[in-house]
Amino acid sequence: MGTLFFAYLSRMRFLIASDIHGALPSAEKIQSLYSESSFDALLLLGDLLYHGPRNDLPEGYNPKGVINILSSLSSSILSVRGNCEAEVDQMVLPFPVLSETALVFADGKKIFMTHGHGITPDKAPEGIDCFFSGHTHIPVLEERNGILFLNPGSVSIPKGGFDPTYAVWEDGKIEVRELWSDAVILSSEGMRGAR
Repeated sequence: MGTLFFAYLSRMRFLIASDIHGALPSAEKIQSLYSESSFDALLLLGDLLYHGPRNDLPEGYNPKGVINILSSLSSSILSVRGNCEAEVDQMVLPFPVLSETALVFADGKKIFMTHGHGITPDKAPEGIDCFFSGHTHIPVLEERNGILFLNPGSVSIPKGGFDPTYAVWEDGKIEVRELWSDAVILSSEGMRGAR
């Protein structure tokens, strides 16, 4: 699959989530957050419906329910393929889910999106400002060599002692937030690459 391209101008606001893994309560919370705020797009970093053979079933595992939630948001979604996505997922979702990467141009930044199992952060392509990936289920927000790296963690099966998390991009700044409390746990405020 090729790379998806989305172009935006400035002053954008994105909700960014990864690793839903078929958890209906998490998908419902993402839908609620998206609907209650003025987001311009929902960026999904893969592993949407299936829990995967290495993970336990998440609480509220209901892939068909997650299909309904994501379908209702389909016109707002840009998604990349996770290691748990298969061709059948594309058959049941009305937005592209099989592209390994996507490029988003927003607020003067070139954002590279991938799940992170094939193209890992240490293999970030040249010429980008931001690298968004999931896969590890552990939130990360750091700058290295002029690139801002974001992993929003997992909204359903968090690891590393974290609660479920997601991220918000607003005007070129990023916050990682706890899903249920909305508490900010990481912020790009003050990072050189976030300006």
